[in-house]
Amino acid sequence: MTAHHCGRVGLIGRPNAGKSTLLNRALGEKLAIVSDKPQTTRHRIIGLLSEDRGQMILVDTPGVHKPQYGMNRRMVKQAVQALEEVDVVCLIVDAKLRFGGGDRFMLSLIERVSTPKLLVLNKVDEFRKTRLLPLIEQYAEHSSFDEIVPISALTGEGVENLLELLWARLPEGPAIFDRTLLTVHPVRFLAAERIREKVLRHTRDELPFSTAVVIDDWEEGADLVRITASILVEKESQKGIVIGAGGQMVKLIGTEARYDLIDLVERRVMLDLRVRCELRWRDQKHILEALDTEPWRGSAGPDSDP
Repeated sequence: MTAHHCGRVGLIGRPNAGKSTLLNRALGEKLAIVSDKPQTTRHRIIGLLSEDRGQMILVDTPGVHKPQYGMNRRMVKQAVQALEEVDVVCLIVDAKLRFGGGDRFMLSLIERVSTPKLLVLNKVDEFRKTRLLPLIEQYAEHSSFDEIVPISALTGEGVENLLELLWARLPEGPAIFDRTLLTVHPVRFLAAERIREKVLRHTRDELPFSTAVVIDDWEEGADLVRITASILVEKESQKGIVIGAGGQMVKLIGTEARYDLIDLVERRVMLDLRVRCELRWRDQKHILEALDTEPWRGSAGPDSDP
């Protein structure tokens, strides 16, 4: 009888390394939001890949960066804590960028853990393959990894090979979560994230970093979900940017988000979007706690019959 494996895989790296894109590619579905803005991921996102051979619990973490606000300190803390709580660590690197101080810091963090470690060189579709060998040698000089795996999370190149290497390193054991689930996050959290993704897509400069989305009200019917949500900004002057001339910007954000939400809840959606100012919300503990979702130590019910 084939052994059943179950374990947690931490996707760790600097901002914009492609961790969330890899999570979505591995699951075959969109779970984590993605954008070209750094610090898009603000929470640990748990994705469940369940197969006959076991359950892989993928943990997408916020990008490690120098924090300036309470929110950012929480983000970095979540990423660093994940290193101690997973069974396998994947350091995701944007391989097209020059090796620098941020990479050295990430390697120093990785060196502290004793669990299996894989270095994932992402975005190999964006440069010539002749660069790969020198890059691999450079990283091998600075740290020791069980494997160094080149991939493109965007195109899928090398991802199946990476998953096979991860499965081989997971401990034996029964599934922790219901195998029919894609994630353990509440749907309201996922909905707020989908809305925030559209804010990131359509706003500019420093505004994406100073916005958040909270769900104010949620009413479910048999074929319709009514959602009221607020987009938070830190300054009164930013409200006008998000609302746009004649309300066109917030209307565009709401329209695009509604299509995503229909796919998420599999019903018709009526979305009422509002914009409100919360001064220095990134340093306000009660707001950060309201935005946070931490199902990390919870369980959707043990599934011990592999």
